[in-house]
Amino acid sequence: MSPLPHSQLDTVPTARERLLSLIRQILGPAAAARPLPIDVRLADLGMTSIQMVSLMLGVESEFQLTIPSQEITPENFASIGAVESMLQRLTDSTRLG
Repeated sequence: MSPLPHSQLDTVPTARERLLSLIRQILGPAAAARPLPIDVRLADLGMTSIQMVSLMLGVESEFQLTIPSQEITPENFASIGAVESMLQRLTDSTRLG
């Protein structure tokens, strides 16, 4: 596969941008206009337990990975930063494995 031209690289969303977009979709219109700090608890941003399940499934779909059962913990889904750290671990282990 050939590398993307520089102008297309500028439009490829980062993992954080993709994650924020997914969380905004799940939280709905109320999240569209407000900042989503990465260190604030997702529950404090208004995410319900059902939405948390949607986030888990959405992360798997968006990032084309399976979250191992041992990674499905309240700590890994406590905040945007926690989900981002888990994603980094999972994608690093996929590249190494």
